[in-house]
Amino acid sequence: MKLKERIESFAELGEILRNSLAGRMTRFTSQLENLIDNQQFKNPWFTPENVRLAIKSIADELTYENLNKWTAGYPALNSAKDIFNVGVVMAGNIPLAGFHDFLSVLITGNNIISKISSKDPELIVFISDLLCKINSEFREKIKFTNDFLKDFDIVIATGGDNSSRYFKYYFGKYPHIIRANRNSVAVITGDENEGELKALGIDVFSYFGLGCRNVSKIYIPEGYDPEKLLTHWTGYTTLVNNNKYANNYDFNKAVFMVNRENFTDTGYLLLRENQDISSPVAVLYYESFNSLDYVVQKNERFKDRIQCITGRNNVPFGLSQMPHLWDYADRIDTIEFLLKKNTPGIM
Repeated sequence: MKLKERIESFAELGEILRNSLAGRMTRFTSQLENLIDNQQFKNPWFTPENVRLAIKSIADELTYENLNKWTAGYPALNSAKDIFNVGVVMAGNIPLAGFHDFLSVLITGNNIISKISSKDPELIVFISDLLCKINSEFREKIKFTNDFLKDFDIVIATGGDNSSRYFKYYFGKYPHIIRANRNSVAVITGDENEGELKALGIDVFSYFGLGCRNVSKIYIPEGYDPEKLLTHWTGYTTLVNNNKYANNYDFNKAVFMVNRENFTDTGYLLLRENQDISSPVAVLYYESFNSLDYVVQKNERFKDRIQCITGRNNVPFGLSQMPHLWDYADRIDTIEFLLKKNTPGIM
């Protein structure tokens, strides 16, 4: 299968998903709607709104133009080469967290052997089935497993800090990319308009804040009242109606109270001043600064734990969870890694 065919197949996949999400009747619309509605019964974090958001962010990127722009940066993709079996361990913190790895392996012409997450066992399989119906040649290139990975040449594994240590032990002798926990931060300058501050709420609350691209920490200028943000985020007060989110909210509130820590209780979010960047679910950290140079230095110190930065001159507010195809996780170029394949370790 040539690169042009792979691009056309994924572009058609994107068109089908966009049409289905828009309610246009395709032969997959009803099946997709049922899948979206039923995920919450298998994983309470996967509400219909969050599943729809994840699929939409993927579908919007899978256009012929975007796929061509992305792959044009890698001339080696047009050359004949050996085909490798790529083991992919997928995360399940948000819906379809492993899709970009799935896409990257197949767009480079390799085979994927994927260990799907028990938290997200159906969505990627559905997407794969769609792709195979578009182009049956993909059937021989895709394999899913619930067991240990085997018969792979190289590996991409994503998980938490604990699982990443296991991955390094188990996969260390193979060429690999191993990803651990990361968080994202936002920088507020103080002159943002209402639309920007409202959009920041999307970065904070989408997927209940569980994604590595969700903002878990905000930097604010000295004298800026963080509670000012709350007037723009009233649409998220219903988050506490989700039992899992509510349990995290209640637990963290109780911990703060027992420890006599200062915090602001909004009824759905706990605001707490803290210099760390990784806040628990239902908690948003903030830190004041008197110079943007301080923020730059702080982010540089935490660069190995930061996925992205939102704000002026960074990722625009509201778009942290809508990365482009070329916005690689952990800033590691997955395509470049898959094309080289001959260097052990993280490229």
